Amino acid sequence: MSKIRILPDALASQVAAGEVVERPAALVRELVENSLDAGARHIEVHAQRGGIAMIRIVDDGSGMDREDAMLSLERHATSKIRTKEDLGAIHTFGFRGEALPSIASVSRFRLATREKEALVGTEIEVNGGKLVAVRDSGGAPGTVIEARSLFYNVPARRKFLRTENTEFAHVEQQLRLHAIANPQVAFTLTHNGELVLHLPATRDMLERIRGLVGDELASRLLKIEETTVQGVTVSGYIGGPGMSRSSRQMQTTYLNGRPIESASISYGLREGYHTALMKGQHPVTFLFIQMDAHAFDVNVHPAKKEVRFHDGNSVRDAISRSVSHTLENAVKLPTGHAPARAMQTAPAAAHTPPVPDNRQEQFAMPVAASSAPLRNIAPAPMLTPQPQPSAPAVSHRVADVLERIATGRSTPAIQPQTPEATSPKAAQEQEEPQEPKAPAKSEPPAPPEYRIIGVLQKLYVLMEGKEGLVLMDQHAAHERVNFEKFRRAIESGGVPCQRLLLPVTLQTTPRDADLLRQNLAALNRLGIEIEPFGPNIFKVETLPAFLKTDDPAAWLDQVIEELSSLSTKSSSLRLSEDAIATIACRASVKSNDVLSIPEMQALLKDLFACEMPYCCPHGRPTLVQISTAELERKFGRRAPG
Repeated sequence: MSKIRILPDALASQVAAGEVVERPAALVRELVENSLDAGARHIEVHAQRGGIAMIRIVDDGSGMDREDAMLSLERHATSKIRTKEDLGAIHTFGFRGEALPSIASVSRFRLATREKEALVGTEIEVNGGKLVAVRDSGGAPGTVIEARSLFYNVPARRKFLRTENTEFAHVEQQLRLHAIANPQVAFTLTHNGELVLHLPATRDMLERIRGLVGDELASRLLKIEETTVQGVTVSGYIGGPGMSRSSRQMQTTYLNGRPIESASISYGLREGYHTALMKGQHPVTFLFIQMDAHAFDVNVHPAKKEVRFHDGNSVRDAISRSVSHTLENAVKLPTGHAPARAMQTAPAAAHTPPVPDNRQEQFAMPVAASSAPLRNIAPAPMLTPQPQPSAPAVSHRVADVLERIATGRSTPAIQPQTPEATSPKAAQEQEEPQEPKAPAKSEPPAPPEYRIIGVLQKLYVLMEGKEGLVLMDQHAAHERVNFEKFRRAIESGGVPCQRLLLPVTLQTTPRDADLLRQNLAALNRLGIEIEPFGPNIFKVETLPAFLKTDDPAAWLDQVIEELSSLSTKSSSLRLSEDAIATIACRASVKSNDVLSIPEMQALLKDLFACEMPYCCPHGRPTLVQISTAELERKFGRRAPG
């Protein structure tokens, strides 16, 4: 007797349903995508008991005739693709032809649909994959799909569903993802008969985001102006410096309107935020990517969230450049508000009272600068403030550094300073002659007009500004100033190196060995003299002079790990930045160091001459603003909202 048998259609559909419909939220994803493909302009989602008891999707899309309605319940029946060539350039959300038969096989299913020109529509009932009835329907144009008692006939799957609140949270999150990407479509969500979300159609993407996450968070977002790099167009909104989350729950990205997850995008965001993001934190993003459908493959998994790019580096580079440019041009101070909870429950999100806009106004009169240098109050003294030309955008700066690395062009290497040369005067005398001659550039914007009114806990400088109270972390601010000073030195002349007493040998995997061979020139320019020493073995003779480590091998392992996570167009700049940040931290004023008013003013002036003044190289805020309106609310002088 044969051991191999063909599965019955009903059982095969239930097996397929395990990949397509793992919980009520997946059902919502598939049906809402079908509604969007049908051109719907209003979509209603009704759920009972978290979607386990019932999910109903109502749309005003194109609808179907009876023949198409019957065919839609057959496995691998779809109107989205025709040939194998279509599979290489998918322009619709759905295309696999698995969703409806899979849902119908694990629920009590009802479909009612009518085309706009038709006098009557069609209603179909299916229970656990078995056709029950087909009849005429007199409903409104569009489609209504209802699935009750999800997994009622698959108890092994039903027992893995979570609580009602958990399942509905996933349903709501799924609808929010589609609502953000489609502001021109109105969405309604109810749970157990209660209205949860009501989002009218709008042409303003930020207005849709505001309706979902609240005015406070939306007002702190930075707009990414639409930018195209190597065929990849990036736009959207991102959180500014100091605005992050401990999870990726608010890191939403879309590819041609489809919510996706991709390692290339995560790496691009990490590179773009650079030192504006704390380790272990994730940015708040509403990122939209547009590119040729032939350049990626979404047919990777039935859930269609994972994509593969033909050229992941170009995607990472486009995201990195767009994000870094937006952050460098940011004019919003971090605020003292508690961050809004990520994708909070709908009633609160949809009806959050407006909060006054806390964005920083156009820079006004400069702070009165002092010519007196800061005192030697840190392990390494602060250099006398010097005029700094406005820096180009990160993307151009990175390209210049890489070109110098590739061609070997550079100014003479910077010599390590002796202890006698670390005084402000000596440092100024040494640095001024080596100042590279740059073409005339516009001066950086003058810092805002702040009046220093005191110091809190010997760390936070309290200042009064036009918008209200501003607090400056003197250690974080000095870190940012020193960090950019050290980085400019590296970019202009290469890194001075120190020779190891005993060379370090690295045993690597074939993949890491190939990665190191591709980056030998860049590593050498960064002060790491490394060369092949055998199959997958490398010998390291020197390390950067400013690096202080008791375990060079462990540090080099981190360098390799960093290389593997960065695109080739920005890795050379990022490789040594952790070490630079550490040195900058040690060379900065500390929490108990007392600064005079002129020193605070000089520090503030140097801070606003930096490319990214609002965060330290570890991603912590340097400045936090508490608006006058917020203070008035705290003291009861202004009604909430």
